[in-house]
Amino acid sequence: MDIRNELLKVKDEKYKEFQSKLVPNISKENIFGVRTPELRRIAKELFVSKEYKTFLNELPHKYYEENLIHFFVISMIKDFDECIKEVEKLLPYVDCWPVSDQATPKVFKKHHDKLLSYIKKWIKSKHIYTSRFGIRMLMNEYLGDDFKPEYLKLVASIKSDDYYLKMMVAWYFATALAKRYDETIIYFEEHRLDDWIHKKAIQKALESYRVSNEHKEYLRNLK
Repeated sequence: MDIRNELLKVKDEKYKEFQSKLVPNISKENIFGVRTPELRRIAKELFVSKEYKTFLNELPHKYYEENLIHFFVISMIKDFDECIKEVEKLLPYVDCWPVSDQATPKVFKKHHDKLLSYIKKWIKSKHIYTSRFGIRMLMNEYLGDDFKPEYLKLVASIKSDDYYLKMMVAWYFATALAKRYDETIIYFEEHRLDDWIHKKAIQKALESYRVSNEHKEYLRNLK
């Protein structure tokens, strides 16, 4: 399957302009301008064709959309060990927030016991988008029955001036306020987070339909 040829068939110049503004650190020359549903379709066709292993070994990719397709393919791998291997192979090449954010391997939900050690390692990575991906996986997978208060401390310990990493920390804490309010609110009452993250997390929580009106009213007083 010729991925670049498939991308050329469905590229959209107007969408390219839009995408280039979302990822200003990526050269416009390296963006086709292909919408996410088309990227997922291409990824699925590639995965079903069994040709995906060749593509996954073609790192680094030149184009933004190739990295997105790569992660979408990985998210469909059903064997946990194979999936983890491919995730770890790709993460050092992730160079923008959409590639870090759009794919979630389905097999992760069935292997929380084995996944956690990888997440902790990713979160502590000096590579911004590896750390961002780790925090997102902790948010997606461990704010439910497998939650532990120590996870809040782990994310709060991340110190960075990078906008995209700070946004991810704020997103994590806003989601934690929605799902684990009692354990999370102390971080705001005692102002344990950096001021920018503190305010951004409250802003996102106030915008969330998952946070009760009563909790929102209290959060407004903690700004």
